[in-house]
Amino acid sequence: MQANTLTPQKLFEPQVRYVIPVFQRPYVWQVEKQWEPLWADVRAVSEELLDSQLGGKTAEVPPHFMGAVVLDQQPNPAGFIQVRHVIDGQQRLITLQLLLNAARQVAEKHGRPRDAALLKALVRNPEHIIDEPDELLKVWPIQADRTAFQNAMDDDPENDSSEHRVSKAIVFLRERIEAWALDAEDEREPADRLRALTMALALHLKLVVIDLEPGDNAQAIFEALNDRGSPLLAADLVKNAVFQAAERQKQDTELLDREYWDALSGDYWRFELRQGRLVRPRIDVFLNYWLTMRRAHLVPSDRIFADFRDHVLAGADDVRPVLSELKADAACYRQLSEQPPHSTPGTFYYRIIEVMDIAATMPLLLWLQRPNSAVPTEARDRALRAVESWLVRRMICRVTLADTNSVVVELLRHLKQAAPADVGSECERFLAEQSGDSRRWPLDNEVISSLSRIRFYSIMIPRRRGRMILEALEDSYRTSHTEETHCRRGELTIEHVLPQTWQTHWALPDDDKSAEAERNHRVQTLGNLTLLTSRLNPLVSNYPWTRQDSGEGPRGKREALNEHSVLMLNKHLIDAHPQNWSDADIDRRTRALAEQVVRIWPRPAN
Repeated sequence: MQANTLTPQKLFEPQVRYVIPVFQRPYVWQVEKQWEPLWADVRAVSEELLDSQLGGKTAEVPPHFMGAVVLDQQPNPAGFIQVRHVIDGQQRLITLQLLLNAARQVAEKHGRPRDAALLKALVRNPEHIIDEPDELLKVWPIQADRTAFQNAMDDDPENDSSEHRVSKAIVFLRERIEAWALDAEDEREPADRLRALTMALALHLKLVVIDLEPGDNAQAIFEALNDRGSPLLAADLVKNAVFQAAERQKQDTELLDREYWDALSGDYWRFELRQGRLVRPRIDVFLNYWLTMRRAHLVPSDRIFADFRDHVLAGADDVRPVLSELKADAACYRQLSEQPPHSTPGTFYYRIIEVMDIAATMPLLLWLQRPNSAVPTEARDRALRAVESWLVRRMICRVTLADTNSVVVELLRHLKQAAPADVGSECERFLAEQSGDSRRWPLDNEVISSLSRIRFYSIMIPRRRGRMILEALEDSYRTSHTEETHCRRGELTIEHVLPQTWQTHWALPDDDKSAEAERNHRVQTLGNLTLLTSRLNPLVSNYPWTRQDSGEGPRGKREALNEHSVLMLNKHLIDAHPQNWSDADIDRRTRALAEQVVRIWPRPAN
C-alpha cells in the first residue's frame, strides 16, 4: 500500500468518485463527539489565516490533520471518471463533503461567488463529463444515507429537514459557519472571513490517504481499523465480511443490500440497550442471540464477529441463504415485544424478559418463534410455560439465576434433537431432571414454604417482580364471566392491607417487643398485599379495617378497598373478612395465595 498526505483540494479536485461499498456502516457521527470538535478545529485554522493575512504570512499557518482514509482503486476504462472504494474513513469523507458544501451554500448566499465556485469543484464533478446522475457527486454513500446525502449536497438548504443524521449534520455545520461569518462583534468583513474559511477547507486541512495495491487484503484491513470516536460494531464487521464474500461470488451487492441488509439498518437497530452494566447497540445484541440460538452454543459478546465468520460464513458458497435467514429472524426479533399481550409468548416476554430481565432466555424464545418453525403452537406454549415456571419458582425460592445462560443453551441443544411435537414435553423433562442449587426446578412445598416465610415486599422480591406475581394471582381468579379476563399489566399499585404504619389504628394488645417484630415482618408477607387501580390517600391507607366509634369515626380500610373491588383479589378479601383483619388472617391468606402460585406456575411431578 502507498500513503500520501493530501489536502481536500488534492483529494477532491480531480474528476473522481469515492464510492462507499455496501458493506460499510451508515453515517453515525454526532454533534458532541465529532461535528463540534471538527468545526472548532476548522474555525481555529480559519481565524489563524485571518490573522496571518493581515501580516502577509499565510504560508506559516500550520495545517490541521483530520486522520486517515483507506482507498481501493477500482478498474475503469480510459476516459472515465476514476473510482475508488472507501475501505475506511467514510465517516470522515462524508462529513468533510458536508462541511465543504455547507460553506459553499453560505458563500453563495452572502455574495462570494468565487469562493463558492472553488468549493463546488471539491464536491461535484463537471456535469459535461458524467454519464449517470450518480457520477455527479465526489462521494457516493451507501443506500441508507443516499437520499439524505443527495439532498444535503444540492443547492437548496430547505431540503435538509429530515431527521436523518446526514441532514442534521449539514444543518449544524451551515448554522455554525453562517454565525461565525456574520459575527457582529468581529470587525473583519464577512467576505474576508468566508475567504479565509475557503482557504482553510481547501488547503489547510490534511488527510493521510492510503491507497491499497493489488493483492492487499481489503477485508483484513477494514477489520483492523476504527474510525475516530466511533468504534466499529460487531454488526459492521459482519456486514463487511458478508458483502466481501458476495463480491467474490460475483453477486450484485447493491441488490443484496436493498433486499436483505436494509432490514437490519436504521436507528432502531443502532439504539443502545442496557444489559446489566453494559450498553450495547440492539443490532449487536440481536446477533449475539441469533448466533447463540443457531449454534446452541454460548457466544461471548466480544466474539460475535469471529463466531459468525468461522461458523456461519465459512464454507457458504452463496451468501443469499444466510442473508435471507438473518432478515427473517431479525423481523421475528422485532415482533417478540409485540405479541398479543396475554398469549403465551406475550406473557413470557412481559414476565421473563421485561419484568425479571432475564435476557438469557431470548435465544430460546427466538428459536421457538422463528418463521416457518416446525414446532406446533401447543408444544411451543408448553415449553415457554415450563421455562417461565422454572425461573419464577427459582426467584421465589431465592436461589441463584446465574447459571441460566448455560441451562438455556443446553436446553436448546436438547430441543433441537427432539421431534417438533415433543418440544413441550421434552422441555419439561429436561428442566425437571436438572439438579444442584444453580439448576434445579423447586418443588411445590419449597415454593409454598418460601412464600410463607419471606418478606415479599422487600429487596428479597424486587417491586416489579412482586407486582407481576400479584397480577398473575389476580388473573388466575378471573373467569370468562368476569368483565375483563386480565388485569392491566404494569399499571396497578401494591397496597398493604394491614398498613406499614399500623401503630395508630392497629395496636397490639400488649407492649410486646417480640410481637411487634413479628407484626413488622408479617406486614411485608404475601398474604398482606393486594393490588389497587390507583394509590390510596396515605391517611385512608392507615385506617382501621372497619369504621370505629359506632360509625362516626374515620371510614374503614375495608370500605376503601371496596372501591377497588373490580379486582378479584380485593373482592375475595372483602367478602371473606367483613369484620376483622388479623395477623392470623394474614398467615392463612399467605398460605392460600402460595398454593395458588404453584398452580399458576406448575411443575411436573418427579
